[in-house]
Amino acid sequence: MAAGGGDPAASPMKTPSWAVRIRGADGEIAGAGILLTPDQVLTCAHVVDRAADRLTAEFVGAADHSVPAVRARVDGTAYVPETRDADGDPSGDVALLRLERPRPAEETVRLHRLSAPGREVRMYGFPYAHNGGIWFRSTVVGGCGRDGQVQLSPVNPGELASPGCSGAGVADSRTGEVIGMVLSGQLDQHGNRFSFMSPAETIARHLPRLKPRIVGPTAVDERLLPTADGAAQDLLDEPFAQRLAAWLRDDGSQVKISVVERGDAARAATLRRAITLADRELRTAVSIDRASLDPPGTVPSAGGHDLAVDASGLTAAEIAERIAERIGLWQHPEHPPLDRIRASKTSLNLVVVGVDEAADPPDLLDLLDVLRAGGSRLLLVFRTAGDCHRRARERLLARPARERRARLVERLRDITGPLAEDLHERLAAVVPSGVRPLDSELVAAHAALAALLRADEDDRERDDDRDGDRHRDRERVRDRDGDGDGDRGRDRDQDWRYDRDQDWHHDHDHDHDRDQDRRHDRDGGLHQDRRQVHDRDQDRRQACGPVQDRQQDRDRGHDPVEDRKQARAPGHTLDLDRYELLADRVAGRLRAGVAELDRLRDRRDELAGRLRGYHVLHQHSLEGEEDPAVDDLYLRAHALLRTRPCDVRAAEAAVDAYTRRVEEHGGGDTR
Repeated sequence: MAAGGGDPAASPMKTPSWAVRIRGADGEIAGAGILLTPDQVLTCAHVVDRAADRLTAEFVGAADHSVPAVRARVDGTAYVPETRDADGDPSGDVALLRLERPRPAEETVRLHRLSAPGREVRMYGFPYAHNGGIWFRSTVVGGCGRDGQVQLSPVNPGELASPGCSGAGVADSRTGEVIGMVLSGQLDQHGNRFSFMSPAETIARHLPRLKPRIVGPTAVDERLLPTADGAAQDLLDEPFAQRLAAWLRDDGSQVKISVVERGDAARAATLRRAITLADRELRTAVSIDRASLDPPGTVPSAGGHDLAVDASGLTAAEIAERIAERIGLWQHPEHPPLDRIRASKTSLNLVVVGVDEAADPPDLLDLLDVLRAGGSRLLLVFRTAGDCHRRARERLLARPARERRARLVERLRDITGPLAEDLHERLAAVVPSGVRPLDSELVAAHAALAALLRADEDDRERDDDRDGDRHRDRERVRDRDGDGDGDRGRDRDQDWRYDRDQDWHHDHDHDHDRDQDRRHDRDGGLHQDRRQVHDRDQDRRQACGPVQDRQQDRDRGHDPVEDRKQARAPGHTLDLDRYELLADRVAGRLRAGVAELDRLRDRRDELAGRLRGYHVLHQHSLEGEEDPAVDDLYLRAHALLRTRPCDVRAAEAAVDAYTRRVEEHGGGDTR
């Protein structure tokens, strides 16, 4: 995109023509601004406050290398001061200035809608001692607060936005496009340095008159915008809204899959509401200010998604191009969009509605799998509970969960195997004086490993049972209807019906679908059957100690064999987050314990060498005579050092006692 019409928006090799230095009545620099039109400058409201009533805009990047100064004033009502809600979240702080004399149109720049998580950005501001302006570099951390502001982390500590940078344009380093405006910089009590910007979408919401100067596709497809039907707007499936808001606030689940069938007005309205409230540009001041009036937990964070697409009738290539454009991957249009996305290693929060109504659902699943593998978070909505929905859950939820579980199993095997053996080897050598006991950590790791292995066995048994049941269903159909071509078609229908009925997320009954979704959406939509309570109890017993025997389970009304057949859904993750944290903790403590025991073992070897040296010295000093008292001290120290495990502290005290006596004996010897 060009600045005003031809040049790159933000080339690091020159002072940007759109960069404005703003001075107050006292002549001091109050902040920065962005020249959006020949006679309009965007800046922060607090810069206007600091400059009092007299504002002067200075154009440091003018083409003739002069620095023209033009008087400016607030453009009518285009002034939104910063306000803070009850939680202290800031909002607003934008203002538009009108120049007394216009500047050349080629000096202007347009704001660009762009999702740039993890990307490097640059800002041109005027901090103390840099009145001519200087570039600052930062990395986009992510959205923060209810206003849709974006947190930036300086590349170097000295590049924190400081006074004189407020109102500066923020340019994406990859594309050169100006994507927002600097609000402030902050150094907190812990020494963390952050800057904050208002992105183009948030600026458009506060100052709608600037929308003609903001380019780039919006984050929400027009087909997903709220309808004009007032009755539909009042519909709300509250549990569904809470789950959507939780995902949009990043509840820790990477992929969420739901079904919103056409004709389900309440769920459709709830989905549109969540998408709208999570968009920085569509989210209104009313929706922010009245959050306390909405049902608890139903209002998502602004910027909760980077892109929301209605896939109905679109090809996977068209959706990929939409994603590439949203994250600024237009530099090499000759390359397929999927290749550009894969090479960029950029992740985003993506909402796709109507996955199963795309022109080519299998290709779309390929694209979504690439995004998932690259770290993107996906909220996928299907219109029906058919084969595409089942394959998506297997490919995007169950298979990754199994792979994640397999990696965790290998980690726990390493912890309970080689790492535990290293620990036991050291414990056999030295007494762990001052080392934290690690028995309970190893017990927890063994229990976690056992639970994960049992889950693998449950999955295999369930798959075997499912294959057997499917085979029996087919046999019954053949026995009843024969083996003709039409019968094979009926057989396929029967097989599809079986797969549909076995889908762990729902059946076709809307109420059942919603109830299941409410109970299990937290685990990415993987839903267990009616035996889930017993299964969780089994997991708790497995984590706390030996599992009760089968007869005890029968006494309680459980049969473990039957329960395993009824067990968890494919790829069910148990509580993998908890197990991964446990693995991190145990591995760290075991390695620290091994390192401390190695230090004790090294100290033991050092003491043994010292004892040998002093013993030789003492023998030479005696010249054949005997000294029973000193010899007893030597024998005690020698025995302690030879004992396994060695009590290094006791051995050290014994060696010290022996060496002192040797030194005293040698010092008193006049021969």
